[in-house]
Amino acid sequence: MKRKGFTLVELLVVIAIIALLMGILMPALARVRQLAFRMVCGTNLAGIGKAMLIYANDYDDELPRAGGRLSQWDGPVIWNANNRYTAYGVSQSDGSGGKATITSCFFLLVKYAEVTPKSFVCKGDTGTNEWQLAQETTVTTGFEMIDAWDFGATPRDNCSYSYHLPFGQYALTTSSEPGLAVASERNPWLPSPAGAAGVFGDFMPDVRPFTGTTETALKGNAASHQGEGQNVLFLDAHVEFARRAFCSLEDDNIFTRSRNATTGDPLGTMPAYSTTFAPMNRKDSLLVHDPDAFTTSTRTGR
Repeated sequence: MKRKGFTLVELLVVIAIIALLMGILMPALARVRQLAFRMVCGTNLAGIGKAMLIYANDYDDELPRAGGRLSQWDGPVIWNANNRYTAYGVSQSDGSGGKATITSCFFLLVKYAEVTPKSFVCKGDTGTNEWQLAQETTVTTGFEMIDAWDFGATPRDNCSYSYHLPFGQYALTTSSEPGLAVASERNPWLPSPAGAAGVFGDFMPDVRPFTGTTETALKGNAASHQGEGQNVLFLDAHVEFARRAFCSLEDDNIFTRSRNATTGDPLGTMPAYSTTFAPMNRKDSLLVHDPDAFTTSTRTGR
């Protein structure tokens, strides 16, 4: 009997069809995956926002701010210290001095508001992983996660989000404008575990009086979601995916410091790590993450 089977031509046609389908489906699947990352990230920030309000209710309407009253943006903190004075270097006599990081501010929600470290990781943020106490080698027997003061020895690698700079004159309180942006993905103008800072000169808003285009406006977005936008947490605890970084009060840019003394600014100036760096006014959103290393010199992107 003559056996029936595929000819070589038929096999080649089937392989070509499969390859064509793969070429069509793979980009679509990758797109769905990125949209899922975006949704999970937004859910994380929404949970963080609700926890912030709970925290503020217990701490005189102030959102999480680590350290003492006069502590500066500096670090690192001693994450496994026995008490807060040692952790932040705050004076026990009068509560003055000290230093704290952006991540240690977020960690207060783990310590006092029962937020899990997993909630601070955006899947689109390359190089960031959920912090687990078991990965640390310097803890003593009986030390628990709520005993810590930051996300371990390398906290920058365990937190994907930037936070409105809470130190200095314009510290966050819930009495401010509800439309003020307070958290988002990492600031694109500061180095991150995923790579170097963006080129600020490539960015230009596409709102009047600026002459930018859609392409130049998107250059100011966070990198976590392919530069298409960022999930932004506002002071009233709602979260939205903003297509432009200038989405806070008066079109203020959430990732730059305003050039104006009293208003927001869609362009602003590029942020840099400094112990004296701060927002220009109460309408100036300034979302930053910690630098790769804390030094006395001012850090800027390339």
